Amino acid sequence: MKIKIINKSNFNLPEYATPYSAGMDLRANIDKPVVIRPLERILAPTGLFIELPQGCEAQIRPRSGLAIKHGISLVNAPGTIDADYRGEIKIILINLSDKDFELVPGERIAQMVIARYEQVEWLETDSLADSDRGDGGFGSTGVK
Repeated sequence: MKIKIINKSNFNLPEYATPYSAGMDLRANIDKPVVIRPLERILAPTGLFIELPQGCEAQIRPRSGLAIKHGISLVNAPGTIDADYRGEIKIILINLSDKDFELVPGERIAQMVIARYEQVEWLETDSLADSDRGDGGFGSTGVK
């Protein structure tokens, strides 16, 4: 799949780290370090603008390394970029640790996965087909 991208950042285009990677790392396009205090949220720019094809979305997900080492995550994980959005990709970071975190220019802050989706058409009804699970909710599967 080919996707148009405008790169106004100071860094290279996002790329896959390995041949089997699902996501590409996004970097903080900032000029100087920014401190994120415990439980503080920031909106980090990437300098990237994309044009997705209809039927695709870009999912923005946390980076596991930042999460386990520093408690940095995304408030709205996964975030969704719709195919008709043309603005800059920005990442809502949160510091869930009890220590300040210094975000430096070019830091890998999130990963982006491009995924296909379908829009649904609702068919209103008075009943649904039976299933083995039925109306079993949280924690109901795998229990015998």
